[in-house]
Amino acid sequence: MDNDSFGDGAGQARPPREPGAPDFKKSASAPARTVQLVAGDFLLTVNPVDGSEIEPCPPGQLPTRPGRHGEAERTERQRAAQPPVPAGPPAPRLPLLERGEERERLVGLLGHGRSVRLTGPAGSGRSALLDIVAEDCANLAPDGVVRLSGHHRTPTELLHELFAAVHSAPLYRPDRAALLEHVKDIGAVVVLDDLEFGGAALGELLDAAPECAFLVAATPDVAAPAADSHLEEVFLAGLGRSASLELLQRTVERPLTEDESNWAGDLWFESEGLPLRFVQAGALLRQCDTLRTDPETLDDYTPFDGVQEVEIPLPTLGEGAAPAALLASRLSESARETLRFAVALGGEVPHQAHLPALVGDTHADAALGELMSCGLLSPVGTRYRLAAGVMAQLTEKGYADEAAAHAHTAAQHYAWWAGHPSVTPERAVAEADAPLAALGMLVPGIEAGHPSAAVLLARSAAPAFAAGLHWSAWERALRAGSEAARIAGEVAEEAYFHHELGVLALCTGNLDRARAELETSIGMRGALSDKRGTVAGRRALALVEDRSGGPVVAARTPAGEEVPAARSQQSASQPGGVPAPVLPLGRGIGPGPGAVGAPKEDEEPATLLARQTPSGGGAKPSRRRAVFGGARRNLVAAGAGALLAAVLGTVVTLGATSDQQDPPSNKVRNGQSANEDDGSDGLDADVPADGSTNSPGGGPADDPKNPDPVTPGASSSTGDAATPEGRPSSNASTPGGRPSSGKPTQPTSKPTPTKSTSPTPPGTPTPTPSTTPPVTPTPSTSSSSGSDSSASTPVSSSAAPSDSGSAPVI
Repeated sequence: MDNDSFGDGAGQARPPREPGAPDFKKSASAPARTVQLVAGDFLLTVNPVDGSEIEPCPPGQLPTRPGRHGEAERTERQRAAQPPVPAGPPAPRLPLLERGEERERLVGLLGHGRSVRLTGPAGSGRSALLDIVAEDCANLAPDGVVRLSGHHRTPTELLHELFAAVHSAPLYRPDRAALLEHVKDIGAVVVLDDLEFGGAALGELLDAAPECAFLVAATPDVAAPAADSHLEEVFLAGLGRSASLELLQRTVERPLTEDESNWAGDLWFESEGLPLRFVQAGALLRQCDTLRTDPETLDDYTPFDGVQEVEIPLPTLGEGAAPAALLASRLSESARETLRFAVALGGEVPHQAHLPALVGDTHADAALGELMSCGLLSPVGTRYRLAAGVMAQLTEKGYADEAAAHAHTAAQHYAWWAGHPSVTPERAVAEADAPLAALGMLVPGIEAGHPSAAVLLARSAAPAFAAGLHWSAWERALRAGSEAARIAGEVAEEAYFHHELGVLALCTGNLDRARAELETSIGMRGALSDKRGTVAGRRALALVEDRSGGPVVAARTPAGEEVPAARSQQSASQPGGVPAPVLPLGRGIGPGPGAVGAPKEDEEPATLLARQTPSGGGAKPSRRRAVFGGARRNLVAAGAGALLAAVLGTVVTLGATSDQQDPPSNKVRNGQSANEDDGSDGLDADVPADGSTNSPGGGPADDPKNPDPVTPGASSSTGDAATPEGRPSSNASTPGGRPSSGKPTQPTSKPTPTKSTSPTPPGTPTPTPSTTPPVTPTPSTSSSSGSDSSASTPVSSSAAPSDSGSAPVI
């Protein structure tokens, strides 16, 4: 990939820059990119602003069975999967020496459908042998050859990459069941380099694709495969003495002198014939040839043909065995600075397009060619890493002294780059290891400003990794960003990372982890009054509860937390929230018409789902909260019902002596019980004060012998009672001021109904008849006057007394 394809647009010439100047300036008005993809049966909207949104995928958007790539598409994908060609003149391709027997055996085993494990030490030429074998097996399988890298990859990630390499399914990541169904039908030769796992994990990978023939390469320190894996073993040893000398001569591109041949023989004995050592030794000899001429008259790109020679001794055997520091000292400053960045990033070499901005030199992209020609780099997948043993040798020579500063610079650069609109998710995924390595260096937060830079990098790179379907990198970025935000004290960013981790866990089926992460995010965003983020978290949590099968209760979005309108660059969420089952709480309080908590017709459906205590031991507390969690009027109504049942017998007895058969419904005589239904504001005596523990209807007002009742409206020692408005009311007079007759009442000819006829204000809760035990009235043999009844029965403070002295009828 050339430099012209990187930046603001493909094909545009790169503007000249001064050393140390930034590469490009990010537009502050660049819109946030949202990507919608299908993960299993979920529709995932990757939103880098407020957090990803997840919902069940509508049936019309579920992908059909994906098709397969054609031969031309497979060729193009394989070319794009190769590491970039270094800038500068092309280096000659070295021959594959003494590998004919291994090559023939590997091709034969793969041609018969057998899987092979190629084991060899680092630097033994495993990658070069795999390249040759992959070319020989191009036409063996119907799906061709698939090249994969096992560096920092799990078996699941390798299966997803195998699926994507064969099938054409953009923006689709199947779940585990669908993935296995698709992979089991793939027939290809899978060449897997740099494998980092073995044992049962390797057996799982092989069993998932039974129609594929695997050629995996690993070092001896990787765990061996299981005994029942039926995997052939091929060990790759070092080269012989003659082949090693021939490789050294091909690298120097001239015949060796006698001293050089003896020196190479000692190096062969020390290195056990590893080809990498002789490639690096040949680079040392080429540098010696260059230095034998006058170094003042030659630049780095002039071939060796000078006539002036300077005596340069051969490297020592120790320098030949560990040549990295000596080789680097003779390279350009840009190449040495590139090595410092690579050491700071744990061996990951930045793409050559990033080197001018990182190093501060316009022509720093040529440093990659210098390092490749010296054997200091080795290809890994789509990128380059420091060759085996190079990092330890450079660290010993001080190349890691400013590793933290270089990692900080790289993090700032990649934070800008990952969020640039011209960088596609596929490009970000191809270079994911370098930003992740920068995050790993900055997260401990040793120096000031490093955690904040890590937060910014994770915030920019994580959405790109998610959209590129590289979810292991997505998870690593989110966890590093969450830790960095915690260290830096950035609560809003930490809440974002917890939300994304919850969405990721939901996509992968880890419901317990998803619930914990989402609840943490909701709590943080609620404390910050982040309404959009809180609503997104609640919707995802509702989906977790629905998938886990736990009971959920619909709850309305709290007042003042309405969902704002979606931004133009983001996909809008469902207006009604994610639907979920609503469980009835019990008879009389379920979601039926007129029930407690049921939504009215003119109200919107509930959009918030809250967890409910499971049935059994938690059913009763849930009902108590549903009944008594509202206004205080419900509690007052319950107390009034209890008081009415207590005085029912007395009322019936007094009603038997009434001289009026059908008293007016809007008048109440002396002696009627207090009822909060008589007024619009209720009875003040029945409403407990804030913080009071007294129940309604209890206290001194229930005792007729109490000379100083505390309940307003009860009869006092003087026969006067205070109304709710505070005005005195005489028992012997009517509202019009006429005195009562005072004549004894006559017994009635039929019993008086026990149902109260006093008017009830609309909306006042009425006690359920089933909750009030029946009371048998006690017949009375003596009649009492209105004044006597008022002394034994509390006087209603809100009802008007009758114009006669007869007893009240209820």
